[in-house]
Amino acid sequence: MKKFALIGVAGFIAPRHLKAIKETGNTLVAALDKFDQVGILDSYFPQVDFFTEFERFDRHIDKLKRQGTKIDYVSICTPNYLHDSHIRFALRHQADAICEKPLVLNPWNVDALAEIEKETGRKVNTILQLRLHDSIIALKKQIESGDPNKIYDVDLTYITSRGNWYFNSWKGDMTKSGGVATNIGIHFFDMLAWVFGKVKHSEVHKLEADLAAGYIELDKARVRWMLSINANHLPKDIQAKGQRTFRSIQMEGKEIEFSEGFTDLHTKSYAEILKGNGFGLNEARQSIELVHEIRTTNLIVSNGNLHPMVNTL
Repeated sequence: MKKFALIGVAGFIAPRHLKAIKETGNTLVAALDKFDQVGILDSYFPQVDFFTEFERFDRHIDKLKRQGTKIDYVSICTPNYLHDSHIRFALRHQADAICEKPLVLNPWNVDALAEIEKETGRKVNTILQLRLHDSIIALKKQIESGDPNKIYDVDLTYITSRGNWYFNSWKGDMTKSGGVATNIGIHFFDMLAWVFGKVKHSEVHKLEADLAAGYIELDKARVRWMLSINANHLPKDIQAKGQRTFRSIQMEGKEIEFSEGFTDLHTKSYAEILKGNGFGLNEARQSIELVHEIRTTNLIVSNGNLHPMVNTL
C-alpha cells in the first residue's frame, strides 16, 4: 500500500484522483487546499489529515518523513500555473509526482524539472488519459497498420460551455491557465500527436478569451481544430437539445466515436503509474511546446486551412 498526499483536494478534478487512489488499493495520508469545502473526503479517506495552509502541510509532510512515514506520491490537482511549484515540492520530499495536465505551462519548465528529477532520483508523472482510451488505442493501431504514405484529414471540435464565472477565475487569466487552447485542449493535442506523429507545422487563426482555432500538420495528418467555451458556438441542433458540450473528431469525414469509456481512465492511469509505466516529462513535452507556440505566435489569415465552423460564428 503506497502513501499519497494530494494538493488541490477541493478542485473539480480531485474526486477522480481520490477514486483512483482508493481503487488501486492505496491510502491518502495528507491533503491540502485553501478552500475547506472538502466533504468529498468522507467518501474516500475520512481519516486523512487536511490542511488549508501550505506551510502547515509542508511541515506535516516533513514530520511524517522524520517519523518514518514517507510519502510515496504527491497528486497535484491545483491551478495550472502552480503545477511546476507543486511538482518541485513533491520531488524535494523524495516523492514521485502525479500531476494533472497541463503538466506545466512553458517548455523551459520541463527542462528544469528534468534536472530536478536527476538530482532527486524521483519521477514526474502526468495524466494523459486519452492514451489509455480503448477507442483511441484502436485508432492508433489502425493508423500504424494502414498505408504508410497516407496523410489523413482530421477535424477536431470541442466546445464545453462555461458561464461568466470562468473569466473571473484563474482559468480566465491566460498567464495562469494558458488560455483555452491549453486549458481545455492540451489532452486532445497530445492524443493527436500520439496517434498521428510529430508536429511539423502549426497555424493559429483565432485566439480569443473564449475561442481558439488553427491548423496543425503532423507526420500522418492535417488537423483543423477549434476549441471554445462559448455556448453560442454550439451547433444549433445541440443547443436545441439543451446540451452544453459538443465533442467531435472526424477523420476523412467520418466520426471517431470515443464519447464512452472515460469513467475509469484516471484509475487506469494510476495503475500504470504504480507499475512504473506512467507518462513522464518526455511524453508531455510536445503538447506543451505546441500550446506554448499557439498562445505566443502571430495570428495568420487562413489559406484554406480554417476549421469549417469558424466561418459560421
